[in-house]
Amino acid sequence: MSGEQRENLTYPMFGQAVRELAQAVADDGYDPDIILSIARGGLFVAGGLGYALDVKNLHVMNVEFYTGVGKTLDMPVMLPPVPNVVDLSEKKVLIADDVADTGRTLKLVQEFCAEHVAEVRSAVIYEKSQSAVKCEYVWRRTDEWINFPWSVEPPVHTSGEAPKENKEAL
Repeated sequence: MSGEQRENLTYPMFGQAVRELAQAVADDGYDPDIILSIARGGLFVAGGLGYALDVKNLHVMNVEFYTGVGKTLDMPVMLPPVPNVVDLSEKKVLIADDVADTGRTLKLVQEFCAEHVAEVRSAVIYEKSQSAVKCEYVWRRTDEWINFPWSVEPPVHTSGEAPKENKEAL
């Protein structure tokens, strides 16, 4: 993270980013059978790519790694329910996420898919230089902290609960 500089993604920019990512996938001739989103940030990306690429088969993989701003677990952990590998068998999979920061989450998901799928590629809005995974489709590269429009505001609570710390702004 470079000082206090921040990359600020707005919803209009997000729409542009997803369309440009989808165009890059299409221009590359990659025709995925499944889009596998990494929850939570990848849900938004996968949904947009699904519509733009006309792929209706979307799956979700929940992976926990970040526990706070700049704080991570020792290793990323898959949370249940884990996708059934039979559903991925011999398919062309496009993994979608919002950012490849360390790349460790993407690497875990790629390794999960590798033995079961025909081909796996990754699409992210942002990729950082330290990422262990170099994605095939990247909208922008940055080493700044990223403020995503869906996670920059604290959660809304109606039950009087204290809001949890915002973990998603990378």
